[in-house]
Parts: sequence; structure tokens; C-alpha cells
Amino acid sequence: MLPREELLKGIENRDSVARVIDQAEQAIKTWEVILTDFLSPPELAEIQLSFSRLTEVQLVAWGGYPQAERQRIAIARSEIPLDQSQVAVIALDIAGNFLFDTATHRDFLGAMLGTGIVREKTGDVIVLGERGAQVVVVPELTEFLEINLNQVRSVPVKTQRIDLSELKVREPKKKELTTVEASLRLDAIASAGFGMSRSKMVDLIDGGDVRVNWKEVTQASSQVKSGDLIAIRSKGRLEVGEIAVTKKDRYRVQLIRYM
Repeated sequence: MLPREELLKGIENRDSVARVIDQAEQAIKTWEVILTDFLSPPELAEIQLSFSRLTEVQLVAWGGYPQAERQRIAIARSEIPLDQSQVAVIALDIAGNFLFDTATHRDFLGAMLGTGIVREKTGDVIVLGERGAQVVVVPELTEFLEINLNQVRSVPVKTQRIDLSELKVREPKKKELTTVEASLRLDAIASAGFGMSRSKMVDLIDGGDVRVNWKEVTQASSQVKSGDLIAIRSKGRLEVGEIAVTKKDRYRVQLIRYM
């Protein structure tokens, strides 16, 4: 048996992590590769950190393409060969003419959930503007969505399976910058990286809109370190790079902003 309470200590997404612990115990017992449903970035981060101390099992995450936010995890005993090809996902194209009735990520997701499926069975939704969207889902939904997903907003759509290599994933735009700050406080580094006032950043942090390494942080005074990923809802992400101390005992911080 795995050390459940130890693995769940300090975890925000307890239900999700507990389910994965159950699946990991099943993988150990049966010598099978067990797949989770799709997990959100915060869930993935907590699961991977929590399981990193274990030697009995291994995890491989995959969401259909390298930058995928929502991913499934394959779990197996450490003795069993495991790679991304064993994480079963498929891609669907949702094609229609959205020139006069623009649909958003929420519209496509809402139309899918409106067919009766649950969010955990769907991965990322890639919106393609006037010609529709693409989505990553579990394989068992392929035929169901091809038959039942036939309208998004007022637009008739044709849903059909495509190869994962046909996903039209845009590389995120990124901007490298350097800031010199008196401290490594979250509000100081994030306001410099996202180009907004310190007071506005404090409001976002207090409001629960800021995550560090996918965990919600509500204290502006939290310290950041090299390698941290700061995300703000609808504003992109900021990666903290090399940190050096200047002659005046200030911090020179390299940042990469993804937009």
C-alpha cells in the first residue's frame, strides 16, 4: 500500500490526487498500465510532485501535443516500460463557418458538455477562428461526438477524427526581459514581468487570480525563486530565470513572459 496520508499532506486537489493514488495501487497490484482522465495543470503539478518521492510506480503525462495544458497520466510499476505512446488520446476537428457567429473556447467546450459528456474526458480545445476548433479527448468518445456534436452556437458543425499531427498548435509568443528589484517578493517580480502596477498585482494576488507553479498564492509577500512559473488568469505566464545579486544588494532577475 502507498503512504496515502503522506502523499495527501498539504494537497489542494485532494480528491483528484486520492483517485490517482487508488489507480497507482491498482497498477502495482495488477501489473497493468492504468490511465487517468484528463487533469488540469494544478492537479498535474501536485500529482507529479507528490509521486516524485515514490520508487514503486512511474508516471507519464501526455495531452496530445508538447504544450498541452490538460493531460492524462499513465501509471505503471517502475519495472514496466512506459512512454507517451501508451497515453491514449485522440484529436477531433470541429469544422463549421464561424465567420458571422464567432465562437469562443467556452462555446466549443459548452457544446461538447451539452452532449452529456463530462469535462474530465476532454483535454485542450484549440480554437481556429472562423473555421471552428480542434479538441483532444479520450478515444472512447470519438464515435459519440462525431454523431452528437453537430452544432456550436447557431453554427452547424461536422465533427470528425484527425491525426494528432494535424493539430494546429501555435507556438506561444514569448518576450525575454530583465528586472532589478529590491526583493524577490511575488508582487514585485510579477508586476515587472507582466508590465502592470504593483497595486494592481496585489489586487490580483488577493483575488486568487495568481498561481505559482500552478498553486494558488494569495500572499503578495511570497518569495519567488529561479524556475518558478507565475500564471495569471487570462494574462499568460511568466517564467523566472536566472537570479543574480548586484553590487548594491539588489536582485537582477531574468524573466520570460509567454503570451
